[in-house]
Amino acid sequence: MIRVTVWNENIHDQKDEVKAVYPLGIHGTIAAFLSKDPELEVRTATLDQPACGLPDDVLQNTDVLFWWGHIAHGKVPDELAVKAADRVRQGMGLVMLHSGHESKLFKMLMGTTCSLRWRDPDFERLWCIDPSHPLTSGVPAMFELPVEEMYGEAFDIPHPDSVVYGGWFRGGELFRSVCTFTRGAGKIVYFQPGHETFPTYHNEHVQTILTNAAHFTAPVRYRTTLGCFHSEMTTEERYEKGIPFDMMY
Repeated sequence: MIRVTVWNENIHDQKDEVKAVYPLGIHGTIAAFLSKDPELEVRTATLDQPACGLPDDVLQNTDVLFWWGHIAHGKVPDELAVKAADRVRQGMGLVMLHSGHESKLFKMLMGTTCSLRWRDPDFERLWCIDPSHPLTSGVPAMFELPVEEMYGEAFDIPHPDSVVYGGWFRGGELFRSVCTFTRGAGKIVYFQPGHETFPTYHNEHVQTILTNAAHFTAPVRYRTTLGCFHSEMTTEERYEKGIPFDMMY
């Protein structure tokens, strides 16, 4: 089982216009469709919970962290951002959603401002750029979102490992809408669509990509051979024990 934690500020979700689209909350909606995958064990966490929903025992028992943030980035303690970033480097997967590009956690892992161009909502067409990538499994080469917040280049991020989908808006703007990174032993997916008042997370293709992202970013389990002893170790265990790469297969 892949242990997934879906984190959300849960602030916008209290407004009637957001409740109308996401009666379960954004985190509850994402958790609901991820839970349809029998290989995913999903829980939710929110900013208003003790330790912001992510105490040490939750972080240590999370294989993949989904993160939705927008207006409360400053309320996330620096210490929590550092701990979460360390977990990513140790092997925890991270799926950063929409305005999470401004979060302390994402900026810490990217090392840049993560700034971008923005304007009022528009139609978005997403084109597959890397059809061999695991995120694209079961998703067409192009799909459309009738309305989504416009994010445009230049997007101040390091060069991604892969740009999987590019977004195009009617105003002519382009954006690296779905891209991946590696930090230490951890994989990161940034997924741009997902404004709180639009039904983006109800879209079947969005749900497929995000379910694929849970599998793609999940920690790799290495089998090591030490003499005649065989064991399976997580990337975190390998990292902590300093197992050299030439002892893995």
